[in-house]
Amino acid sequence: MPSPFPGMDPYLEGYLWPDVHSALAHKIRQQLAPQIQPHYVARIEISVIEDESFSADIGVMYPDVEVIRTRHPVTPDHAPRGAGPVITAAPMTLALPDVRLTHVDIRDVVQNRLVTSIEIISPVNKREPHLSRYRQKRHRIRQADVHLLEIDLLRRGTRVWTYDGMPSHVPYLVVLTRSGAQQMEIWPIRLEDQLPVLPVPLRPPHEDVALDLQASMTALYDEAYYHLSIDYHQEPPPPECSEQEREWMRDVLKGF
Repeated sequence: MPSPFPGMDPYLEGYLWPDVHSALAHKIRQQLAPQIQPHYVARIEISVIEDESFSADIGVMYPDVEVIRTRHPVTPDHAPRGAGPVITAAPMTLALPDVRLTHVDIRDVVQNRLVTSIEIISPVNKREPHLSRYRQKRHRIRQADVHLLEIDLLRRGTRVWTYDGMPSHVPYLVVLTRSGAQQMEIWPIRLEDQLPVLPVPLRPPHEDVALDLQASMTALYDEAYYHLSIDYHQEPPPPECSEQEREWMRDVLKGF
């Protein structure tokens, strides 16, 4: 069953997002690889980081965390001889969640040189301390003369771009920064919009190839049977939608 939404499904922005993030990267590679061969290849790159500010996503992307007080029997020196153990609270150790960040690199076949990086923005990229680290990574990619295509399909968090005039009134955004360019190409995306067909630049003399982002998202939704995991009678994950957006969603979800 397809998603009831024409473009990005906001209900995928919660605990399903890690699965969506990984699957979308593979769909992007699957779509691009036949178009860019034999001169280029598309490779999946995965990095694992600790989510140092994970509390922002408790109940959204991560399950609720129960704080458990671990008790250990301790008999202090001053306790009466023969008395039972005195139970005291011990500190709790909580491991930081690991986050898998997946992106797609396009490399030339002859030199294995990175030509284009396709980043799918994760929630951890949109809050500190990883927000600053991601912005530093963007700077390094631009300095390396690499095309950068960034796909942000998350409404929550801080935009990774800091430029004046960057759209702030739309829930989703795609930005393409071509190597050596002094301007960016921007696709603002509303809830009611289909996801765009994007140009993916290569090196001269090769022309851009097309990435149909909507086709990738539609295919992965169908293959993963996401509708079996989503209760469309509930509100979507935070942040709250505007009244206009909620009214539009009510119409879309009628009878679903």
